[in-house]
Amino acid sequence: MNFGTVLKVLDAVVLFREAAKRFAAPPEQAKPAETSLEKTVHDASLVGHLETRLTNVVVAALKEAFARDHARLELERAQLEEQRRRAEEALRVEMRRQTVDRELGRFRLLAATALIGWIAGVIFLVARLDAASTLSRGIAAVGWLLLLGALGAAFSAQGRLGAYQPDGQAPVATGPAGAAALWLLIAGLGVSAASLLF
Repeated sequence: MNFGTVLKVLDAVVLFREAAKRFAAPPEQAKPAETSLEKTVHDASLVGHLETRLTNVVVAALKEAFARDHARLELERAQLEEQRRRAEEALRVEMRRQTVDRELGRFRLLAATALIGWIAGVIFLVARLDAASTLSRGIAAVGWLLLLGALGAAFSAQGRLGAYQPDGQAPVATGPAGAAALWLLIAGLGVSAASLLF
């Protein structure tokens, strides 16, 4: 026996019971028959009341769902904004770190060039010590001092960069030693070369 058959049987039992009540009820207990207009008005008001309640429930559920979606979207937006801010900060720190690394490489090259220039100047002067004049020796000594100054300035700038923390907002600065290292190196190499002419 399937479900549809069970429903038909129950429907028939209910109809039979209703019919039995009508025939068995005494005439004084019988209710006056409602007019079809009253019944329609009663049914319409009942349906209207149910529709209003259901509409209110559906509207409240939709408002709650929209509020939850709005809160979830705001949370996701805040999380995306925080991730974007962190990514920008990480990129800024990485770029500053790379700038510091480039500057360190540049000062190491300056220091190596100054050291090689000083050693070459000493070797050339020792090799031709007998033929070098006092003026040539004096100019070579000035060149050595300039090259040693360039070497010291490059080391000083490297030390300053080594202690630099790339999370700050200040630009990468090596101080006066960073600017002086290149000029001392150029001057020292120039003076050392000039000492060879005399």
